[in-house]
Amino acid sequence: MLTIPFQQAKLVELLCLEPIFFASRELSDTYYTEGTIGNYALTYALGLVNSPYRLQGQATGRPTYKEDFAAIAQTFYILPASPTHGRVTFRFERFNALSDAYWYAMTNNRVATAREDLPLQRQGKKPNSFRPSNFPQTGRLRMIERGNKFQTLVFGNYELPDYIRVGKFLSKVRVNILETFDVIPLPEGNYQTRAYLNVADLPPQTEILSFDLISMPPAPILKNLHFRGAAWQVGEIVVPAGLQFCGRGRING
Repeated sequence: MLTIPFQQAKLVELLCLEPIFFASRELSDTYYTEGTIGNYALTYALGLVNSPYRLQGQATGRPTYKEDFAAIAQTFYILPASPTHGRVTFRFERFNALSDAYWYAMTNNRVATAREDLPLQRQGKKPNSFRPSNFPQTGRLRMIERGNKFQTLVFGNYELPDYIRVGKFLSKVRVNILETFDVIPLPEGNYQTRAYLNVADLPPQTEILSFDLISMPPAPILKNLHFRGAAWQVGEIVVPAGLQFCGRGRING
């Protein structure tokens, strides 16, 4: 049985006071937010770790979650937030960032607003070849609607703020501590959990038997996980023992 680094865990409710947007999936000109809030995003939002707004040098080529979380990895952990009532409501909004200049031209993922700028951006021999900027100018957003409630477990003796801001638009979320539970160790066996879990944080000794997958960056989220191994019981929730940031494997940026 694994040693328990956490004696207690808090059951926390997250109330969305504003629409929340993450670019979880991109299909054509529509950008979809999945019905969960990742635990890495929540850790940054809680102010427990910090990362520079703009990455420079070698840091631009890979994520730095493992380095960012190293200082708290042994004393804090939070689960991805799952919808309280099992479902999430969304809203769609269209955005249009095209220029209101008298003249503009669409190029490769950018808008040129002055004719004299075009030769400076041209690359290669093709007349319509320009340096891409990779900033979408028009499209639709699927966002988590305000009023949705999520729940998560927070391990570790950290004081939580009353409000946090999450997502691409720094949307406001109310943090309510519902209850505090003891973390009870369970022996190795077969378990089913209703909690959402980050696949990169599962301990290597946990045997994954079956699951449903939410594919989203930086690492997929598992729900309805059936696993074999040691476990922790927190209230009515059972999770694999030994959960830790970046504890299992590689994650994507």
